[in-house]
Amino acid sequence: MFSLEAFIDLPMIWYGLIITAVMLYVILDGFDLGVGILFPFAPSEKCRDRMMNSIAPFWDGNETWLVLGGGGLFAAFPLAYAILMPALYIPVTLMLLGLIFRGVAFEFRFKARKSRRIWDYSFHVGSLLATIMQGMILGALVQGVSVSGRSFAGGTFDWINAYSVMTGVALVFGYALLGSTWLVMKTDGITQSWARRSASYVLGYVGLFIAVVSISMPIMKDTIRDLWFSLPNVIYLLPVPLTTALLFVFIWRDLHTGREYRPFFMSIGIFLLGYLGLGISLWPWIVPHAVSFRQAAAAPESQSLLLVGTAVMLPVVLAYTAYCYYVFRGKASHESGY
Repeated sequence: MFSLEAFIDLPMIWYGLIITAVMLYVILDGFDLGVGILFPFAPSEKCRDRMMNSIAPFWDGNETWLVLGGGGLFAAFPLAYAILMPALYIPVTLMLLGLIFRGVAFEFRFKARKSRRIWDYSFHVGSLLATIMQGMILGALVQGVSVSGRSFAGGTFDWINAYSVMTGVALVFGYALLGSTWLVMKTDGITQSWARRSASYVLGYVGLFIAVVSISMPIMKDTIRDLWFSLPNVIYLLPVPLTTALLFVFIWRDLHTGREYRPFFMSIGIFLLGYLGLGISLWPWIVPHAVSFRQAAAAPESQSLLLVGTAVMLPVVLAYTAYCYYVFRGKASHESGY
């Protein structure tokens, strides 16, 4: 009888798929959350219209990757899901409420006249809440989750501490950088000039928070310190922080020399390198420092069946996403076309 698991490493493939889905979500939904974070600070109503129109074709589709990441974790690594969800019920619920709230505000703003200002702030608050919760979830995961046997053994509010609040604020500035460089690429005139100034402002804070996280993680965990600072690992891994620093220099220069497209893609590069650094530090844990992805994997029969469906649908979603970005390339106007 043919057995798919006899030929491929199913846990590794699903680990990679979930990591990729989360990465795509952070990048793609990150810039439209960033636009929402910056929304009330725009210089005029017309600028806010252009900001909204720049993300209108993409924002709901970007959240597809969050569904794949969460659904994949539940189906392919049920033990990890069973441990992480009780630990993070509150921030995950608040994040989803924020995403729902901003989605409602997005739709109502296009129809509203007298109450438009209310929906402007609602869009901002929903984006801010979702971003802070995502950052706090990241901070809680980096510190590790209390596990006893196969169950979560911590308290309801373990996810709230100074470090997770710091990572929540850090992600606000990170998404604001993605959002502002997206607007540099997608708008012109007054809106673009304001976006350049905003990107220059948040860039320094993003660099500061990346430095704090990079220093704090090796201090918190001996295994991470040994991984990054032992020979010959330090030589192999040195290109990650060096390339990150170089991208900051390039973004700063590009923001002040009139480039439109490169700052956004270099901001994505910073996120990718930060994500790579986290992945290296937390390998091979899917519940950090407690359960590896192989220990949490579902039965091979379940993972192989799921993989068949994913192999069919994932290329379709990727193709549609790429086509959508291609069709709506170019600059956004202030006239509503939603």
